[in-house]
Amino acid sequence: MVYANVAESPLHDAALAAIETRYEVGIELWISRQVLREFLAVLSRPQRFTNPRPISTLIERVRFFENHFHVSEDGPRVTEKLLGLLQQVSVGGKQIHDANIVATMQT
Repeated sequence: MVYANVAESPLHDAALAAIETRYEVGIELWISRQVLREFLAVLSRPQRFTNPRPISTLIERVRFFENHFHVSEDGPRVTEKLLGLLQQVSVGGKQIHDANIVATMQT
């Protein structure tokens, strides 16, 4: 989501094309609330390829995502799935956030 929304990103074109291609062929596009939060966190602080975006712009983008993607909610079932994944795959630290996205999408 970050790369697709930041023209200065070296992966901008590839990320945007990946989303657009799937959308055009009718594939349902899903994101999670965690993805929305991480999008806000990343683009509201300086990055190698861009300065922080104004909060008003970020809010506008999140509203757009909510209207154009299915948004998966987090809850007890996601936590149970996450705990199961952690028993199967050796991850830790910041990888837990990524594992939670996987658990959300699987749920």
